[in-house]
Amino acid sequence: MTALHDLELRHLAALDAVAAEGTFGRAALRLGYTQSAVSQQIAALERLVGAPLFDRPGGPRPVTLTPLGVVVLGHARDVLRRVRHAGDDIDRFLAGEVGRIDVGTFQSVSTALLPAIVGRLRADHPGADIRVFETDDQEDTCRALRTGEIDVAFTIGDLGPGFTSIALLDDPFVLIALPDEVGDGPYPTGRLVDQPLIGQQLCYCQIHIDNGLRNAGVEPNYVFRTNDNGAVVAMVRAGMGMSVMPLLAVDIEDPSIAVRPLDPPVPERRIQLSWAAERTRSPLAVRLTEVAEQVCAELAGRDLDAAACA
Repeated sequence: MTALHDLELRHLAALDAVAAEGTFGRAALRLGYTQSAVSQQIAALERLVGAPLFDRPGGPRPVTLTPLGVVVLGHARDVLRRVRHAGDDIDRFLAGEVGRIDVGTFQSVSTALLPAIVGRLRADHPGADIRVFETDDQEDTCRALRTGEIDVAFTIGDLGPGFTSIALLDDPFVLIALPDEVGDGPYPTGRLVDQPLIGQQLCYCQIHIDNGLRNAGVEPNYVFRTNDNGAVVAMVRAGMGMSVMPLLAVDIEDPSIAVRPLDPPVPERRIQLSWAAERTRSPLAVRLTEVAEQVCAELAGRDLDAAACA
């Protein structure tokens, strides 16, 4: 069996050029080599395959492929074509035009931020394969980032060693109530003592809310818990109780509810985009990071406090 472990692409390129041009001189001009360099490459290839690839009549007459040369040329052109395609794919990947990205998210980001981010990313890179993994358990998100199941993730707060994060948005917590239950301006947090509340099942944000209320002297009195932000608002709308929610999870244009800041406030949450520190981000992941920063900067630029108190 012929051993081709010393075969080089330049050997195949020289074979293709000589076959196409008919002379070593014209092949050298095509490749930007000297004629002697092309001759050396063809000679090296012939040593590897163990037989001549060209009949050389001498003089001005063109060289012609031997029967073995025809066989080798077919494979050479297949290899060169695959290399060109590989180069095209690499260029497109580095430009962020192709590739797959797996993104971790949680409910309010999925509703309020991710559609705009994904929409812009797909408009710029329609060939990208974007997958989304949603969970409200940040430990699950951290595990998926470490194992490479997801490339980047929207997270809250500091993830600790082993992760790199950039801050996107500071999201305040607000009171959601029926319009006739609250006046204008901030709502005194102390009035929530014994107030029926609608909350989520225990998760990172809900624990943060509960701790913030307790620090303000309020022991939360939950009459209903759900993992669905929409269900929380629906129960508030039905008069079952009030709720403390992140502003990002609330439709501030909904006329059926009132949105008010709390005084004193529950400390706001910081939404970040995070990835495993030891993993290299793809160009598509870098571009998603840039788009996320743009979208969040536009959102942060709105007068959210004024809108919440309208």
